[in-house]
Amino acid sequence: MDILLTTGISVGASLAIIIATLLYARKKFAAANSLLTDAHEKIKNIKRDIENERRESLVKLKDEIYRKRNEFELEVKREKVELDRLQAKLSTKAESLDKKEEDIEEIKRELQQKERNILRSEDALRAQESKLKNVYNELLAKLERAAGMSRDEAKQTLLETLQNEVYLTNQKWIQKVEEESRHTAKDQAISIVVSAMQRYTADQVSAHSSSVVHLPNEEMKGRIIGKEGRNIKSLEMATGMEFVIGDVPEIITISGFNPVRREIARRTLERLIHDGRINPTRIEETVQQCEKEIDETIQEYGKNVVLEFNLQGIHPEIVTLLGKLHFRTSFSQNVLDHSKEVGMFARMIAQELGLDGAIALRAGLLHDIGKAVTAEVEGPHAKIGGDIARRCGEIPLIVNAIAAHHEEEIFQSIYAPIVVIADTISASRPGARRETLSAYIKRLEKLEEIAHSFTGIKRAFALQAGREIRIIVEEDQLDDEKTMILARSIADKIEQEMNFPGQIKVNVIREKRSIEFAR
Repeated sequence: MDILLTTGISVGASLAIIIATLLYARKKFAAANSLLTDAHEKIKNIKRDIENERRESLVKLKDEIYRKRNEFELEVKREKVELDRLQAKLSTKAESLDKKEEDIEEIKRELQQKERNILRSEDALRAQESKLKNVYNELLAKLERAAGMSRDEAKQTLLETLQNEVYLTNQKWIQKVEEESRHTAKDQAISIVVSAMQRYTADQVSAHSSSVVHLPNEEMKGRIIGKEGRNIKSLEMATGMEFVIGDVPEIITISGFNPVRREIARRTLERLIHDGRINPTRIEETVQQCEKEIDETIQEYGKNVVLEFNLQGIHPEIVTLLGKLHFRTSFSQNVLDHSKEVGMFARMIAQELGLDGAIALRAGLLHDIGKAVTAEVEGPHAKIGGDIARRCGEIPLIVNAIAAHHEEEIFQSIYAPIVVIADTISASRPGARRETLSAYIKRLEKLEEIAHSFTGIKRAFALQAGREIRIIVEEDQLDDEKTMILARSIADKIEQEMNFPGQIKVNVIREKRSIEFAR
């Protein structure tokens, strides 16, 4: 019983295991079937996707082939049109070449015809030359018989005659050239000398004489003025000058038109300050002493000038006036020193030109003599100086040179323009006159500024103290005609915008250079 039970239990357990195994196997089989189904479905989907992609690729390939074929056809059409155009062009050129070939053949035939004509003409000329030679020989024989000399003798005679005529003509021509060269050389020498004198610069500059008196202290001003101003009034009445006492400390300015009286006043005031006694009586005494000293000084300066230049027959009045010029200044330049310079320059120019240097020296030295009396006599100093020279017995040449040195009278001799030139040299050189130095520089700058205001100007230089402007133009921008017009335009602008004595030369230079090197 127990065995059966045990056997039953074992069989039941085995059956349970078998049943469980079958159920598990069935479950796995069902899962495998499901996976197989899914796999089949995925394969179908993949095949469908592949087919779709294949169809799309085929469509795209067909479109691309169609596009490429259209582009190829268009390119073939363009190439065909270009080939047609080139073929037409080549056909035209071929026709043109054929035409030119025909023309060349025609010209060749014409040249051959002309060559044949020339050959015929040469043959005819040879025949004519032979005839002329025979006639020439016959005439030569007849001439030899008529002249009684051979051909060589006639040739020799003719040659000698021609040599004599050529020699005479040559001598005349040489003489004419020498004469012209002599005149030209003389003119150029005069021009060079005058130009050199205009550029001359003196080494010394005249000192500026001051009309200002410096005081030792401010208290001295009160003493000079005096009680109720009686001292300064006495000074002004005795000297004829005005004493200006301004705000500037320790300075008194003397004002007046008469340079000699101004010098007397200056010396009087300095002496009074040094002496310390300032009253009306002392002032009058000091003024008289200074007047006497100034008169002696004037005579001394005048006599020194006469002795320095060895002048003969000088009137005493002129000697005195020359001395007075020492106390006169013109734009800070001492007039006596200026007159001496003008005299020396005038003599140098006259001697170089073969003229009388003594006359030129005298005229130049006395040219500003009228400035010594312009404080007392009204009128231009040149005319006043001419009247003084005439009254003192100077010759008409000198009188005219003095009166005309500012072109207020007509030149009557060559000495008048010489004095004008010498006066200009002394007065306009840089440094001679302080006020004109800045004007001199401004004049040169203005000239160059006017020149550079025009187009085509390369360089511009003011020369000879502003009496010439030399302009170099761009040769590629201006031709010869435009250069002439430019010179006239610059001259017109200078006349409109500047004030200047005499004339200014506008020299426009246009130069073209070509340089190569031989190696």
